[in-house]
Amino acid sequence: MKANVLVIDDDYHMRVALKESLTKTGYTVFLAENGMKAINEISKRIFDLVITDVKMPHLNGIELLKHIRKEHPLLPVILVTAYGTIQDAVSVIKEGAFDYIQKPFTADTLYSTIKRAIGVNNGKIIYASKAIKDVLMKAEKVAKSDVTVLVLGESGVGKELISRFIHENSDRPKNPFVPVNCASLPENLLESELFGYEKGAFTGAYSRKMGKFEIADRGTILLDEITEMDFRLQAKLLRVLQEKEIEVVGSKYPKKIDARVIATTNRNIVKLVEEGKFREDLYYRLNVFPIYVPPLRERKEDIPELVAYFLRKHSKGMDVSISKEAMNFLMENNWKGNARELENVIARACILSNYSVIKLTDLQEMKFTQDSSRGSIREMEMKLIMDALKTCNGNRTKAASMLGKTTRTLRNKIKEYKDTGILPATEDKQWMS
Repeated sequence: MKANVLVIDDDYHMRVALKESLTKTGYTVFLAENGMKAINEISKRIFDLVITDVKMPHLNGIELLKHIRKEHPLLPVILVTAYGTIQDAVSVIKEGAFDYIQKPFTADTLYSTIKRAIGVNNGKIIYASKAIKDVLMKAEKVAKSDVTVLVLGESGVGKELISRFIHENSDRPKNPFVPVNCASLPENLLESELFGYEKGAFTGAYSRKMGKFEIADRGTILLDEITEMDFRLQAKLLRVLQEKEIEVVGSKYPKKIDARVIATTNRNIVKLVEEGKFREDLYYRLNVFPIYVPPLRERKEDIPELVAYFLRKHSKGMDVSISKEAMNFLMENNWKGNARELENVIARACILSNYSVIKLTDLQEMKFTQDSSRGSIREMEMKLIMDALKTCNGNRTKAASMLGKTTRTLRNKIKEYKDTGILPATEDKQWMS
């Protein structure tokens, strides 16, 4: 997917030259002749980078930078300066400019600065709400420390994006960020996956294997869906957090490790502690700095920004727009699947609209199809899940493998069907334990 770059300069020849140069390099370039027109462009689409001259009429580059920092805090801005304005540019870097380029500049200088700026913005967090702005402010504050962070929130709200944001803004960004999905790995494999093993540690251990903690040394390890971790393994993780060392499977000696730990969960971890399903001492070790990411239904002002971003992502390079009625329809939805569900809807709507204008009928047709078949499809799926669990004697890991799902997906499906009453009451305790 091409990156969108907005170039602002009151010099026509400079604007055209930059557009031609950047277009040949593979970027999609939009132009504006002053800051006011740039603000209008930014309101219409999602940009990955802004390159602006400093000296311009109506609204200069520094004033534009301040506006962008307020409305779009994560959008990188590169200032282009003349000889007499270098000091001004250096001072506003403290206000949030990514970098500045001094005129005259070479193509190599321009391209390398752009590459760094867009690289910082990969895996972007799209938002307009104060709620997410507050989340990012907390994340930025904790990033420079090494304390353990617990990111809480429903599936699809962007917990991994927040975790990556913490890593990128820490003192460890050049070192590895290693995500581990605790729900997707069988319990008997998670230990060796986390801590590694020595050659000959067990049958089939033909060579030394580095664990995720070793790989993340001097970087960050993300323990995604930590509440799915086996109770026995929780004790070993507690030791890692306390002693800053791991026990490699088959090794006689512990190994010191320096990995910053971030954990996430979409479950009520306090309730799990109260029920004895999660270690209380581990919870307190993880909960040093909790960050709660609110669901999309509580921050609907983010929906237009997300829709614009997903339209560009799934439009296959075509100029897809959305009608006012369709947008209102999206704004009224509660989005139980959060941003992930919204993205799926936009991806399908792009196809239904033939990559043109997404209309209300495109969304209503899809919703009608989903609603009319939801009961029968859910019942069929629940029956398949129940049959698989019975075949595997209640082992959810084996059942998930048989069904081609992750353990986490299977657990969420069972909970969903229990809440909606599709799961038979007689099976409730047996399969939810």
